[in-house]
Amino acid sequence: MACLPLWLRKILNYCPGLVDHYTIGKPWEITAYSHSRRINVLGFLSRAGKLVYHTTTETVTTETVIEAFDQFVAQKDPDAFAVVVLDNASMHRSKAFRRKMVDWMSQRVHLIYLSAYSPELNLIEILWRQIKYTWLPMSAYFSFDRLRDEVHRLLGGYGTDHVINFE
Repeated sequence: MACLPLWLRKILNYCPGLVDHYTIGKPWEITAYSHSRRINVLGFLSRAGKLVYHTTTETVTTETVIEAFDQFVAQKDPDAFAVVVLDNASMHRSKAFRRKMVDWMSQRVHLIYLSAYSPELNLIEILWRQIKYTWLPMSAYFSFDRLRDEVHRLLGGYGTDHVINFE
């Protein structure tokens, strides 16, 4: 196994059963589970490093997003002004969401939509990419419970254990 590339050795160390199935020059076949569970995270991230997040294992709908916004507004200092940057997901443009915008604006939360196909301008997308590709250990994928725990650990530790400098 020492002659294999480092990235492959890491995978095989985490998943020893794969060693039996790996042959150089032959394709790998790994079962894909179409009904696997997922964890969805909706987040609000300030340039100062404050993160407010909402997780669910259910499908994200307009109601889920409204609930996350309501939680964000409820914990926000009522005297503070907040600007929330949104992508153009359908749930951010729905009638129910637009009806709630007036309520949020009255609580000093202003919404700005990004131009299409520009996730690099959204701070939260930078955080998701950092979590997914850098901070989340491969061992998190052993089970759904482990993945959920690792995601919560990383999100809960943001600002102390892990930070992104946006300056």
